[in-house]
Amino acid sequence: MSLLSRRFAVSLVAATASLSLASCAGLLGGGGKPPPYLFTLTPEAPEPTQIVRASSAAQAVTIGIPITPKELRAVRVPVQANPVNVQYVANLQLVDTPDRLFADLVAETVRRTTNRIVLDPRQSSLDPGVTVSGELQRFGYDTASGQVVVQYDANMSRPGNNIQTRRFTATAPADGTAATVGAALNRAANQVATDVATWIGSSAG
Repeated sequence: MSLLSRRFAVSLVAATASLSLASCAGLLGGGGKPPPYLFTLTPEAPEPTQIVRASSAAQAVTIGIPITPKELRAVRVPVQANPVNVQYVANLQLVDTPDRLFADLVAETVRRTTNRIVLDPRQSSLDPGVTVSGELQRFGYDTASGQVVVQYDANMSRPGNNIQTRRFTATAPADGTAATVGAALNRAANQVATDVATWIGSSAG
């Protein structure tokens, strides 16, 4: 092999290795510029100093992960520009999909504001008690109203096929930017979570 050929081969191997490393870094989250706002939902209900509870049979509550439309199956916040056009808030990324963030928020709010024992769906076999599930219909920004909208259609079922349904909706003003939409979504989601917790606390018995 000539000197020129050897140099070309070495350069090709180095370039291939660099590309592979760059690809791995991207897959692991180390490549690319991170979004300015990485958003999650945080409960606004005061946290008790301690939670020690006991429950009789069929009294525990399980909060299921809600069903969502396609635009909410991503770590982005949708913008409803018009009835047929959905975009996403620039530079705003969620730490998880809206369905999981919302379910966690509702569970923690119920835990903090009621006397119910709240189980993870994976623990529901421990007590076939009250189950809350439903559809997270809206979780984003509406340009027409200048507000974020959180809408949750909830189903509460108890042993004996006793089922109740209710729609919960909350809004909060924002200007469409990542800085305001994130905070407004947290307020609206907390309002819905509080209303759901009140509904569970007064109805599930």
